[in-house]
Amino acid sequence: MKKDIPFIAKSEKVPSAHISRGISDGTIAVFNNPLHKKVIPCAVGKGLKTKVNANIGTSQDYPSLSNELKKLEVCVEAKADTVMDLSTGGNIDKVRKEIIKNSPLAVGTVPIYQAVADAKGLQNLTADILFDVIEKQARDGVDFMTIHSGVTLSVAETIKRKKRLMGIVSRGGAMLYSWMLKNRKENPLYEEFDRLLAILKRYNIVLSLGDGLRPGSIYDAGDAGQIGELKILGQLAKKARKAGVQVIIEGPGHVPINEIVGQMQLEKKICGGAPFYILGPLPTDIAAGYDHITSAIGGALAASAGADYLCYVTPAEHLGLPSADDVREGVIASRIAAHIGDIAKGVPGAKERDLEMSKARKALNWGKQIMLAIDPVKAKKYHDKLSSKRKDVCTMCGDFCAMKVFG
Repeated sequence: MKKDIPFIAKSEKVPSAHISRGISDGTIAVFNNPLHKKVIPCAVGKGLKTKVNANIGTSQDYPSLSNELKKLEVCVEAKADTVMDLSTGGNIDKVRKEIIKNSPLAVGTVPIYQAVADAKGLQNLTADILFDVIEKQARDGVDFMTIHSGVTLSVAETIKRKKRLMGIVSRGGAMLYSWMLKNRKENPLYEEFDRLLAILKRYNIVLSLGDGLRPGSIYDAGDAGQIGELKILGQLAKKARKAGVQVIIEGPGHVPINEIVGQMQLEKKICGGAPFYILGPLPTDIAAGYDHITSAIGGALAASAGADYLCYVTPAEHLGLPSADDVREGVIASRIAAHIGDIAKGVPGAKERDLEMSKARKALNWGKQIMLAIDPVKAKKYHDKLSSKRKDVCTMCGDFCAMKVFG
């Protein structure tokens, strides 16, 4: 990992000592499994640019590998920072291996998905099957893994006592909750946490402690289940650091906009400043088809309040498996949110880009405006389609251009 520090520091515009200190105290994590030969090292955490993850992967209805490799190309072109392979259909091993082989971006997984598939159903799942899958994925070169170790029997009892509107919306969380109740056993990812840490340390994999009880409705945000799990994740994060395993914390979910800042601050307090990886958050439940916009609104506020890593949301969220076009829209929306957050946090280089854009607009320098845009492809498409025959103005204002009138 030490060899990656100068490269990361240069790309982040921070001193190498800042990266080293953050890794040491657990406020920065670096994604780089040595077995992922093509990966560009990526860091998340304190004082760094807010990163964006894109989820891809097959489903039972759409098991096509070629579709997911196309989505991977889109993620790279749209400048996502990482991808997660959430495959549940087709040849899961082959899909993962091909994604890792072709991805310069760090790759994450949620191993319990494949464990349940390999076991031919949740009823056949055992701890050994689950840990075998974790090790297999580690050997393939996975850089980070979402592990739902905080869904314990005690938390499950809380959920049973205090009914939620949406119950458990995390697939991994729901699987473990159901498995524990049927088998009357503790979550093996919690009970055998040391076994898990030994595997992750061996392959230099970042542990992403999953929020199995994230709220799936703004009405469930901040409830006893969510906060109870977060407290357990804080304890496990501390244990992981002591074992020499890098750790990040996953978070919500659906959260009313007036509660987002408080939830970001609470995670930092409970989890000792560990990097926070959030899905959204989405501050309203009624934007189906536009949840990439909802997510960007919540994500910008969350990033400004300390979130380090945004998981994208696409227009297809809550509706179905996203297409390649949906993936692109999701990545760009989350990158906008991340950049807005970086301006607020004072991340090196963030505000300077906006300064250059303002100068280019003042000078009516269309080429530079397009180059500086978060999505230059779309910016150029609109400009070419709507541009004036006169190169010194646009079709909106013409001779009434404020920049020309003002002088």
